[in-house]
Amino acid sequence: MNRLALAVPLALAAPLAHAADQPSYDIREHWPTHLVLADGTDLGVAFKYQYDVDRFSRDNGRLADAQTNRRKELGAYVRRKGVYDAIAVFDFQSRNWLDVYARVQTKALFGTDAGALRAGYSKTPVGLEGNTGTGATTFLETALPTQAIYAGRRIGLDWALARKHWLVNAGYYWAGDLQGGSDGRMTALRAAWTPRNAPGDVLHLGISASRENPHGSTDGRDIYTPPGARLRAKPEAGLTTVRLVDSGTLSRVDHIGRTGLEALWIGGPWSLQGEYLDARVRLDDGRPTCHGRGWYAFGSWVLTGESRSYKAGTAGDVKPKGPNGAVELALRYSELNLDDAPVLGGAEHNWTLGANWYINRYLKLQGNYVRAHSDRRGVVVDPDIVEVRAQIAL
Repeated sequence: MNRLALAVPLALAAPLAHAADQPSYDIREHWPTHLVLADGTDLGVAFKYQYDVDRFSRDNGRLADAQTNRRKELGAYVRRKGVYDAIAVFDFQSRNWLDVYARVQTKALFGTDAGALRAGYSKTPVGLEGNTGTGATTFLETALPTQAIYAGRRIGLDWALARKHWLVNAGYYWAGDLQGGSDGRMTALRAAWTPRNAPGDVLHLGISASRENPHGSTDGRDIYTPPGARLRAKPEAGLTTVRLVDSGTLSRVDHIGRTGLEALWIGGPWSLQGEYLDARVRLDDGRPTCHGRGWYAFGSWVLTGESRSYKAGTAGDVKPKGPNGAVELALRYSELNLDDAPVLGGAEHNWTLGANWYINRYLKLQGNYVRAHSDRRGVVVDPDIVEVRAQIAL
């Protein structure tokens, strides 16, 4: 991890040094967030701020009302279109590193476009919603199965090749996260077919799979903790620390196999999106495998006529065209089952009604009403949740 922390600034330094030799640039269209040099080198900063308010009722006293910052992300990047890009982002709210990587296009190296090679700390290619930017989600929080099953970011290498009607992304990860957790090895693969791929007219069908072999750890007191795993999810409200469904820590894990099926359709102002995600945690010593699985589906309608954006296997925000912004309504159903004897993590299903106002390309207001239903070991908690968010992203 320390080597990576040193390698990223070095990766950024080379193009920056080259940029310093290019005195001619035009900042009129890009300042203050970034500037583009005469040779096409783009230097910039990325900023995202979210403030949330969560209110809970009918929760049996389990969930506490809250209002605070959800994310405070600041990053720096350097890129040259068709050649390379590098980025480092830190969230000052969670005090976690996010994307920290350098990527190069093979066409710039070999003269033939065979995709992009990326090294560093980045998202693993399993699932659609998990690979959507946190500032571009249709709802305030990801669905139950995404929270429980998606692997998040890891340190490693990946390769991605995207064409108009298909894409493939494969990765090998030899370390955990930059916070010192999730150590182990992982291989992952995601592929998608996009027979329709034009602005406002998208059909995306994908499949993904990964295998993770977590490692144990020894602390400063020479105490060994065996490899483990935990599947759990918040009730689609980010400010609470309570999980109504939770497998608990599964100890002495041999490997974790994750699979996913995904679909996205965008037709003008309408869209449909859904995923099925599955995780099988195989324990050592011949103990039973723990099986967690779930799915979600949602539809959205942009009242002002714009479409959700899409690029290289990832859905994005609506880009407003009118002076009053764009308005979107959405409805989602999600379900997660973590009951698989002897592990009784519980089951939950939620309905979420959402409304988004994209004021302009930088400002966004969101509101969600969540009707949650959970049952874990006979304890039933069915909260009503109202949450709102104000976001600025540059």
